[in-house]
Amino acid sequence: MYYLPLRQRKAAKAHSHLKLPGGIMTASERSPLLDGHTNGHSGSRISVSSFLKAEGEPTWVGSLRFLLLSSYFNLFLVFVPLSIISHHLNWDAGLRFAFSFLAIVPLAKLLGESTEQLSMKLGETLGGLLNASFGNAVEIIVGVAALIQAPRELRIVQTSMLGSILSNLLLVLGMSFISGQAYRPEGLFQETAAQTSSSLMTLACLTLVIPAAYHSAKAANHPPFNKHVDDALNVLSNLNNTIDAKPPAPGDQSEPGLLIISRFTSILLLLVYIAYLYFQLGSHADLFTKKRDGDAEEEEEEEPSMSMIAATVSLLTITVITSFCADYLVASIEETAEKYHIPKPFIGVILLPLVSNAAEHVTAVWMAAKGKMDLTIGIAVGSSIQIAVFVIPLLVLVGWGIHQPLTLYFSDFETISLFVSVLLVNLLVQDGRSNYMEGVMLVTLYLVIGSAFWVS
Repeated sequence: MYYLPLRQRKAAKAHSHLKLPGGIMTASERSPLLDGHTNGHSGSRISVSSFLKAEGEPTWVGSLRFLLLSSYFNLFLVFVPLSIISHHLNWDAGLRFAFSFLAIVPLAKLLGESTEQLSMKLGETLGGLLNASFGNAVEIIVGVAALIQAPRELRIVQTSMLGSILSNLLLVLGMSFISGQAYRPEGLFQETAAQTSSSLMTLACLTLVIPAAYHSAKAANHPPFNKHVDDALNVLSNLNNTIDAKPPAPGDQSEPGLLIISRFTSILLLLVYIAYLYFQLGSHADLFTKKRDGDAEEEEEEEPSMSMIAATVSLLTITVITSFCADYLVASIEETAEKYHIPKPFIGVILLPLVSNAAEHVTAVWMAAKGKMDLTIGIAVGSSIQIAVFVIPLLVLVGWGIHQPLTLYFSDFETISLFVSVLLVNLLVQDGRSNYMEGVMLVTLYLVIGSAFWVS
């Protein structure tokens, strides 16, 4: 999920202020302000009603109807109880994985919808902070669930985060370019905002290169590090594990330094992310909202389809349900990978990001097909920024708090894959134009990287 700056919403008109054509008053206007037949219980009913539904807001029934019937993805909600049942009855690992996998698809969509509806009521700044916090809630929930089961699942945490970045930068953006320019010569978007986002993505990529370079230097006994010469032979044993490189084992000479580098870098990245939020929502918000010359007039502002209380309750409830399904999913990965011979890096890099962002991916491609390329760039590149500059550093600090040695060290192959992906995206968005051939390039690179993880 990713937050795009909200435009100022128009105040919802109360129903009591509306008049029928011809000046005819509604029943509420003809009724006296004070009814002589009211009793002491009426005030109580009015108070509760006002709390549950503010004036002019949709009812609880209307809010839930919108939430549950707003997308065909909600048909997959049938897999939520199946996920719970299969976990507690200890069904086959493949079934547990599949049910939990499919259950997260509609939950991610509902989580994003509830967040968006609540953001409409909170205004520009609070709405932006809410979306920034819950925009990647599924990834955070899956990551924390895997961290709790660490160190066995530390690799799942890292590969799933890397996969989310790659799927957004390559698959989503590539498919959006293809669908958006299938029937038009090219698409246009704000190049300044796109370049700013891609530059921040480059910074995040470079912060992952430094831990890998540090580890390699320690292992190869390069200056300025001191190390017994015999330990350099360990490099040879690591060459066969280039793709599925595990975090440094306890006692590894590079682990203390990697932990210090990763935790300090994570704090800095979170501060950079806060600065980016202020840049996007405050000081330079016009870069992300202004329209190009020749664009159509701004569309009428969308009115919320859920009440504030209903959206809040839905957001909290769905978050709890998603945390359980994510825990069941992570618990079944190890057995599923061994029984069905599916490489764990492939599960982390390809499968988990697809399910956690399925609804968002479809939205980005659909918006591109309608010619809204700024929105598409914001979803694809912006979501990658949130993962790289917010979610990964946050998980490193959470691991620090629960005494799990999660670092920013990725294997050489993973680091190179991320670097070339960011490089290609930077080259393609710098002119503010897109075409279907650029989309073909991005999807091709994604398939090449995916095939490499499959044979790992």
